[in-house]
Amino acid sequence: MYTKKIYFSGGDFHELQEVFRDLPGVVSTRTGYINGKECAGCSAVAGGEVVAYMGVEVEYNPKKMDLSRLMDVLFAVVNPYAEDGQGKARGPMYRCGVFYADAEDEPQVELHLNFIANRGKPPAVSCVGITMNDPNHDPKLARRCHALAMELKSFQEAEEEHQDTLRKHPDTETFIDFGKLKEYLKF
Repeated sequence: MYTKKIYFSGGDFHELQEVFRDLPGVVSTRTGYINGKECAGCSAVAGGEVVAYMGVEVEYNPKKMDLSRLMDVLFAVVNPYAEDGQGKARGPMYRCGVFYADAEDEPQVELHLNFIANRGKPPAVSCVGITMNDPNHDPKLARRCHALAMELKSFQEAEEEHQDTLRKHPDTETFIDFGKLKEYLKF
């Protein structure tokens, strides 16, 4: 079976693993450290000693699940307008991002992130009844997209204790509302 991999960050990587684990076409998920030094480990990344993003590797069958749909799921549960993190997971290591391993995925990732970045901005042209001089038109009020679109440089699998954490500890408090997520995925 032909599979591809894509890497996502944004908030707690335990939650992201659970989000993608059971999606149709997803073959496997692993938590880990994206674009950081080898052998960093969770405490070094979470403590800010090593610059890396805490995220998840998603291996998927592109005949059953496409990259665009995976990114839709990511941005259904992660706020791309939040600067560093989601919920209680705060800091640069929790920043939202899409990291592609295949150069052929770059245009699709860039297009998706450009769409998200532009949906938070006011119209760039005048519309009937609204002009750029209108006091109600303030470009400073536009949301800024902080999600990253980057080439994957490295992925180091997280320690065993960080794999399948929400399955091992189902009572763990989460930022993501998994009930709402299941409703969203029914479309």
